[in-house]
Amino acid sequence: MCDLVIAGAGMAGLAAAATAVDLGADVVVHEKGPRPGGSMLLSSGVVWRHATFEAFREECPDGDEALQRVVWDGLPEALSWLEEIGASVTERETANPRTWGVRFDTRSVTSTLARRAGRVRLEQPLQALPERTPVVLATGGFQANVDLVREHVTPEADSLFLRATPWSTGDGLTLGLDAGGTTSSRLDEIYGRTMPATPRRIDPSRFVPLAQLYAHYATVEGSDGSLFESKTWSEIDVVQWVARRPGARARYVVSSDAVGTRVAGGRTIGELIDAAEDVGARVDRNGGTVAVDVVAGITTTLGGLAVDSRARVAPGVYAAGGDIGGIANGGYASGLAAALVLGRIAARSALEER
Repeated sequence: MCDLVIAGAGMAGLAAAATAVDLGADVVVHEKGPRPGGSMLLSSGVVWRHATFEAFREECPDGDEALQRVVWDGLPEALSWLEEIGASVTERETANPRTWGVRFDTRSVTSTLARRAGRVRLEQPLQALPERTPVVLATGGFQANVDLVREHVTPEADSLFLRATPWSTGDGLTLGLDAGGTTSSRLDEIYGRTMPATPRRIDPSRFVPLAQLYAHYATVEGSDGSLFESKTWSEIDVVQWVARRPGARARYVVSSDAVGTRVAGGRTIGELIDAAEDVGARVDRNGGTVAVDVVAGITTTLGGLAVDSRARVAPGVYAAGGDIGGIANGGYASGLAAALVLGRIAARSALEER
């Protein structure tokens, strides 16, 4: 019998496992997919927090303030630990004055944590909770479960573009509820990006560079003819709105005068449009405008299990990462930051209860 069982080998699960091993625990990690790293491996690798806690609260007013404080306060130490154990930093700033953090090479993070994580059993999902061993649930949310997304988020679930691993299907949510846990508020919220609306398969390595991040410079026309104006710097509100249009589709119409504008990531709007066209999205250039067909891409769910500040779901059961809800509700916050900080906290808390 081991000291700790962890479900999921993404950022949260691997951070929990490596932390527990550092504390001398015997750990077994059950991973549903064929590789470690989860959706973190597909991300930009930026682990960040808002520049001030007040800005965090303003950006995510519906989130649990106590959990938000735990993540915000705990990130500097967690980032230092991650770098100290060997994860490679590629940039020491976020290029966004609203945020503070660093960019890691996600392959380096995955390999570094996996080496320290104890026994990682790939393609062996946790089917049931063990009777006498504490558990950390870190299976990554339910964004790949079309039925759950349809029930809680949008009737257009079948049409969403999945910007995550296909095995993030809500296993942690189910196990946590079976243990007597409860759900957080706002199960209807998601994080994602609008993506080129194309019938072609897009390789996961292109999920980040193909995101169409220029809604502030566009007229956003839903597939039902409705219009939307983004009010957030992150454009999180746009993707949630598009996700509820018929077919989860919209068009971005941009003035030709704006295509040279540089946006997130340093590329121009024109370069993002060209990239969308290259993968088969419909792009119409008519006189003074350019119109691009986009689809809502779902990266993770923002609702999930309710936990306390020790990441506790129920006796002997803890959660981290996308399995937790109640942190970024109402806005946008770094999922990798929450996964890293609360993964470490969940491991410590679980071992203390043992």
